[in-house]
Amino acid sequence: MILTDIQVYLEKCGKISLAELALHFQMDANAMRPLLKRLIHKGRIRLMTGEKCTNCCNCASEMIEFYEWVGLSHS
Repeated sequence: MILTDIQVYLEKCGKISLAELALHFQMDANAMRPLLKRLIHKGRIRLMTGEKCTNCCNCASEMIEFYEWVGLSHS
């Protein structure tokens, strides 16, 4: 259930940070990472590298991970 919820939310948002996901789903970021890795493995999202926040400086550096919806895998 939660994996589907994360997938739907990412599809709606397009791109979102780990901090925002953790806040939205009221989960610890470390608990979310394995779920996000499953979606990466399925080809539905990707971890964006080199992305930075533009609006604030409140997140811990380990929370500045961005994920982007790429769609369903055709495999």
